Amino acid sequence: MSFLLGTCALAVTTALATALPGVFVVLRKSSMMVDGMSHAVLPGVVIGYALTHSLTSPLLIVGAAGAGLLVVLGSEALSRTRLLAGDASQGLVFPALFSAGVLLISVDFGNVHLDEHAVLVGDVNLAAWTPLTINGVDVGPQYLYVMLAILALNIGVIAALFPRLTITTYDPSFAQSIGVRTGVINVAFMFLTSLTVTAAFHAAGAVLVLALVVVPAATARLWCRSLREMIIGSALVATLGTLVGFWLAYVLGAATSAGMAVVYGLIFFCALAVRRAVRSSNRKR
Repeated sequence: MSFLLGTCALAVTTALATALPGVFVVLRKSSMMVDGMSHAVLPGVVIGYALTHSLTSPLLIVGAAGAGLLVVLGSEALSRTRLLAGDASQGLVFPALFSAGVLLISVDFGNVHLDEHAVLVGDVNLAAWTPLTINGVDVGPQYLYVMLAILALNIGVIAALFPRLTITTYDPSFAQSIGVRTGVINVAFMFLTSLTVTAAFHAAGAVLVLALVVVPAATARLWCRSLREMIIGSALVATLGTLVGFWLAYVLGAATSAGMAVVYGLIFFCALAVRRAVRSSNRKR
């Protein structure tokens, strides 16, 4: 597999893997929680490195995902006190976790190339740099198969929990009244989201990850009338935006991640403009 094709495949796989949980993130109005996760994973990365002494160990992803989950649990715990309004709880939790990661690095890992940029900045071209060779045949970037595993995990978990995820997303009070363990479902889903976001950092970086999770689902929501339609629409927007953004950046010699994010935004605003035009036309009739 050529480097260009492998990089494009990695970009599309990463986009699809993040778009699936993004549908439920948008419907649950938890979009900015993803941003909190992206800034809170640093201590998890540091602890993972302390245990493995390897910057490529899967434990770094698991540790970072656990730290991301702490943002959700901590924010919910603070919100339940009813002493904080809005998203103030997130503003308290994720800066504390990020700061803890910085302190850990400065105290114990100052001589290791492990800093906030390793977490917050990603590049799909660099992520695709190391090939996977089987019997002397290049079958694509190693990280492509990491993201394929994450994509398969998302499909499997969402399919298995689909009825419970649906009811806890649309009507959590009713779900609890009929015996659905909403707390367990929410924690499981947010850990899956944190794991996906963390795995995608290497290919996308924290800022683009937020776009990958939120924008396809937000775009699909403008037009889709059912959850299944929204999932399909989100996957289509993610694929289209990634392909157009990737090749546009390649032709212009621009930053790949930025190109993808810009195209995502353009697709959303075009869909929004058309939606408004259709509504306006229907009202005039």
